[in-house]
Amino acid sequence: MNDQKKKVYIVGHRNPDTDSICSAIAYADVKNREEDGCRYIAARVGQVNPETSYVLQRFGMHQPVYLNNIGTRVRDMEIREIPGISEDISMKKAWNLMAELNAVTLPIVDAENHLDGIITINDIATSYMEQQDSTIIAKAETPYRNILETLEAEMLVGDPEAVFDSGNVLIATANPEVMENYIEKGDMVIMGNRYESQLSAIESGAGCILVCLGAEVPRSIRKIAQENNCAVLVTPLDTYTVARQINQSMPVRAFMRRKNLITFLPGDYTEQIEDSMKNTRIRDFPVITKERKYIGMISRRNLLGVRKRSVILVDHNERSQAVDNIEDAEILEIIDHHRIGTLETMAPVYFRNEPVGCTATIIYQIYREKGYEIPKNIAGLLCSAIISDTLLFRSPTCTMMDRMAAEALSAIAGIDCQTFGVEMFTAGSNLRHMTPEEIFYQDYKKFEFNEVSFGVGQINSMSAEELSDIEKKLRPYIERSCREHGFSMMFFMLTNIIEETTTLMCYGEAASALVEDAFRLRPENGTVRLPGVVSRKKQLIPAFIEVINKESGI
Repeated sequence: MNDQKKKVYIVGHRNPDTDSICSAIAYADVKNREEDGCRYIAARVGQVNPETSYVLQRFGMHQPVYLNNIGTRVRDMEIREIPGISEDISMKKAWNLMAELNAVTLPIVDAENHLDGIITINDIATSYMEQQDSTIIAKAETPYRNILETLEAEMLVGDPEAVFDSGNVLIATANPEVMENYIEKGDMVIMGNRYESQLSAIESGAGCILVCLGAEVPRSIRKIAQENNCAVLVTPLDTYTVARQINQSMPVRAFMRRKNLITFLPGDYTEQIEDSMKNTRIRDFPVITKERKYIGMISRRNLLGVRKRSVILVDHNERSQAVDNIEDAEILEIIDHHRIGTLETMAPVYFRNEPVGCTATIIYQIYREKGYEIPKNIAGLLCSAIISDTLLFRSPTCTMMDRMAAEALSAIAGIDCQTFGVEMFTAGSNLRHMTPEEIFYQDYKKFEFNEVSFGVGQINSMSAEELSDIEKKLRPYIERSCREHGFSMMFFMLTNIIEETTTLMCYGEAASALVEDAFRLRPENGTVRLPGVVSRKKQLIPAFIEVINKESGI
């Protein structure tokens, strides 16, 4: 039943922290209680850091699903379930099926439903208009059953499952004496009811005689035909109609496209397939599995009506921090506690932004407003997020609402905030076995102001010694990362929770000047100690913005 519901992903920012993950899980619990016909799925854009992993394990919760791109995929398009056909069916049957299905392309599959090729309406038209070779029926290895079906014929002598694979197709208009000069072994001869002509064709080595207008074939002719391995077919159609339609009996394999097929997987993003669809004259394209099992067909017009994937954003409202292709998604809601960012929506959305220290605090308020009971494990997650974002209530972002929410949630979860906070930060700061890249992107965000772009990462620890080791480990990497991102500046905050201070690493020509203008402290060898600074959101970034705006004359 759930599979029939509309999926809505609830997702935090890139390089998710504990608040981003826990708020997504909790808000999915809230929304799924509303029974509004949607299924809400908690998601993440990046790997879970050690601190968050500890929290999830501590409260018996699984990681949210990984969502690296919210853009529409082929599976979000209207996939037409046009049935696959065998390569043996006649061109006429394929044409009739196209008319019945209002399709211009048919997929050709094998017995296991693997895609072998396609046949288009243009391919059929070409076969009818351009093929003048009288041996084409044989070259196509046309099954007799196709000829019987196409010409509404009956087989009096021969095997319907046999194949016409050698000889010309001729019309017997001359007298028997002349016919003997141009009929060759294996030919198919279209003729009327003249006994002498039928006998002459058989004795000349014809492989098949095709008698028109439903004429009766004498028993003696049938016997002679059988003795000479000559098939005998009778059709109610006249000679002219038979001559016109005989080519339509050829199997589609003779004209199907097998090579350089443009196919798509259900997981392909529509932005990636758009150019492939536009740069070809083919109008319909098969959708297959990785094992080449045929699923259905899509066309260029399906791109116009593609269903956008729906998403609710928590703990961010900046485009640079959002999941890839967020501009192609349907944003339904935003729940955040940061400054108003750069995201734009096509329609009005529910936007809840409050000046508190943590998104989890807002989620707690929503539980209370709706009168929902908070499960013990969810309470543990929300409390952990508040402790993490407020640095155990030491951050200047912490408000009285955050403290009250944490106390209420800790009571439900059965934990002590101070004791659990130390356990959580200790688990989260165990970074000895992590690579510089893993440490750098554990809590990293990109910022853009007045055409100035830079990145800021942050690590919180209760150990000055550990932070010192991390600084040595990160110094070579921060320089490389700045070049890879194409930024003019890059920063990393090494925050000591106990001392309530941050050692700020900076790289880039303008980085030191920006720090000096913002904090009146000059970095030495790319490092500066900022006493009392622990919050990226409320202390570091606002100070940088003020300086950038002044330099821009704003």
